[in-house]
Amino acid sequence: MRPLTANIPKPLLPVAGKPFLVHTLEALRANGIAEIVILLGWQGKRIQEFFGHGERLGLKIAYAEQEERLGTAHAVGLAEAHVRGEFLAVNGDVVLTPEALKGLLGFHRENTGAVLGLARVDDPAQFGVIEVKDGKVVGIEEKPKSPRSNLINAGVMVLGEGIFDLIRKTPKSPRHEYEITDTLRMLAASGELRAHELAGQWVDVGRPWDLLRANEIYLAGLKGHVEGEVEAGAHLVGEVSVGKGTRVLPGSYIKGPVVIGEGAEIGPNCLIRPSTYIGNGCKVGNACEVKNSILMEGTHVPHLNYVGDSILGERCNLGAGTKVANLRLDERNVRVPHRGEEVDTGRRKLGVIMGDDVKTGINATIDVGTIIGEGAFIGMGAIARGVIAPRSRIH
Repeated sequence: MRPLTANIPKPLLPVAGKPFLVHTLEALRANGIAEIVILLGWQGKRIQEFFGHGERLGLKIAYAEQEERLGTAHAVGLAEAHVRGEFLAVNGDVVLTPEALKGLLGFHRENTGAVLGLARVDDPAQFGVIEVKDGKVVGIEEKPKSPRSNLINAGVMVLGEGIFDLIRKTPKSPRHEYEITDTLRMLAASGELRAHELAGQWVDVGRPWDLLRANEIYLAGLKGHVEGEVEAGAHLVGEVSVGKGTRVLPGSYIKGPVVIGEGAEIGPNCLIRPSTYIGNGCKVGNACEVKNSILMEGTHVPHLNYVGDSILGERCNLGAGTKVANLRLDERNVRVPHRGEEVDTGRRKLGVIMGDDVKTGINATIDVGTIIGEGAFIGMGAIARGVIAPRSRIH
């Protein structure tokens, strides 16, 4: 998820007006689950400081910490000290809607025992592929070259206390980790693991551009409200939320679903299109257009800018006339360099993934699918493309 997680742990990245993990916790609360254990990893203290004991969300939250990264089975095993009887295990980086969870829990009530939530995807080779027969899991294959189905492990499962004994029997994988996939295979071999396909849309937020899809899904259910000031001559169309202390100036046209945080300034004379989140203290100024994007706290898009299908980190500032390209001329899927190879993002439109504290000069141009590291500077009239390292200077 770099450069977005250079300063912020992934669960706190903003999506549809809230840190990502808040959406998951609210889905749990909506289904009557009030006691939560959060397993902490990198920058775990910040997560613990944000959520506290859960009172603000109407939950009771405890914490466990995986001090050594010994794999997913080891991670689930750390819950043993906190649970009695059956429990729900949820990956912290998957989109989980209240409706999807309601269906899984309803299925569990009708079919007692362990249940593995499944998602149907177009490219299952990237995930743990699941074979199902007569409603039960009969095979699990991790990232196969030739998948036998397009059903995958969605990272949501109901388990009983017996899983902990199986975790203790789980051998280390070639990566020298204890994998939950291997544990689930043992459970499936006993014929005690049922399968349930989750309703609605599912996203594994494993790469920066996945946040855009998560943002679209969570914004789709938005009910707009205005706490800030919308001046005469500004137009809000559809579901739009405007936070406290935010001013929407004349000539602004905002088409929801859109969430604007607190203390922001919008306009005059700008266009904000659907599926956009604009964070606290942001500015979108004169003759600017923003669509299907996430602008994180304190970022300014102030003069004659276009930002589409992009994520801008905190405290970024675009010089006048900076434009972001978001569509290849051949209209094929955008591909980006990732760990030494080109990766198909699966998106026909993708602009820039920009880390914190990036600044651009006037009339800078940012090419399709560019990734800009934190603290970089893109000079006046410069063209940015590919992957730009943190604190680089492009002239």
